[in-house]
Amino acid sequence: MEYPIFAFSHCRDVAAAVTNAGGFGVYGALGSTPEHLDEQLRWIDEQVRGRPYGVDIVLPARSLEDEHSVGDLQAMIPQEHRAFLADLLERHGVELEPGAPMRVSSKAAERELVDVALAHGARLLVNALGPMPADIADRCHTAGVLVGALVGTPRHAVKQVDNGVDIIVAQGTEAAGHTGDISTMVLVPQVVDAVAPAPVLAAGGIASGRQVAAAMALGAQGVWTGSLWLTVQESDTPPVLKEKIIAASSSETVRTRSVTGKPNRFLKSAWTDAWDAPGAPPPLGWPLQMMLTTGAIGRIMQLQNRELVTTSVGQGVGLIDEPRSARHVIAGLVDEFIDAAGRVGSLVED
Repeated sequence: MEYPIFAFSHCRDVAAAVTNAGGFGVYGALGSTPEHLDEQLRWIDEQVRGRPYGVDIVLPARSLEDEHSVGDLQAMIPQEHRAFLADLLERHGVELEPGAPMRVSSKAAERELVDVALAHGARLLVNALGPMPADIADRCHTAGVLVGALVGTPRHAVKQVDNGVDIIVAQGTEAAGHTGDISTMVLVPQVVDAVAPAPVLAAGGIASGRQVAAAMALGAQGVWTGSLWLTVQESDTPPVLKEKIIAASSSETVRTRSVTGKPNRFLKSAWTDAWDAPGAPPPLGWPLQMMLTTGAIGRIMQLQNRELVTTSVGQGVGLIDEPRSARHVIAGLVDEFIDAAGRVGSLVED
């Protein structure tokens, strides 16, 4: 790596482009089958030619699938929720294709993704939800792969290090994805102190070089970014959604359980509004809500339904104003960091 800038993306092109620009691309594997992940990582390996990249998985600490089969889980989804979703889609002219998936992301399935990641050139494996299982950390270390984990509290950070995690990502509530309640500015220094000397990456709303400088001032050794890459030229984000992201302000995101069943920051849309409206059924827990909504979210994205389309995005969306190449974004972050660090340094010069 030339720069301590980590870029999370579900798009292989973005992950590879960031790595090739001197940062560290992290491919998000949630929703992948082992076969699909193998294909994506083989392509990334060819593009980066030995440069480092990572893989992000989701292994929740507790899940209903620990005790129930997929069939049992499907039977647990109330008819009320199915009817609510059907009515929402009908009102917005979205028709599901026959046999639309009702998927469950199980621990067993995610462990199969670990096998694939370790068989490729990934240099870092990150768990985005819950404590990294100690046996997986051991496997990674045996293979020469570093282990990372996202946390929202200092207590969780300490637990992750105890489980063998090498790099802690302190993710503030401003971030996209599954977040806690503590803001980045408050969380990062607490986590840095709690796990020292383990390296900490700051995450949550970071989309500028000034924020990178602030993260370093708080004691972080790098930054973890995500929303910033949704609109780059290499991204496969649908055009309508890119337009909405670029036009959005930081106040147009919301933490919602309407997609996965866990608090997850998304771009506000008719989808999030409907699930938060009075009279709407409360979202189900993980993984039932995701089983219910996966097919619908995919279809909405495919049709580019402007009212319903949404994606996981952080409050840093207000800093995204134009589509640029990944290399241009990296260069901008670095230049702005240098300027900001210089200004701060000048305040303490004799």
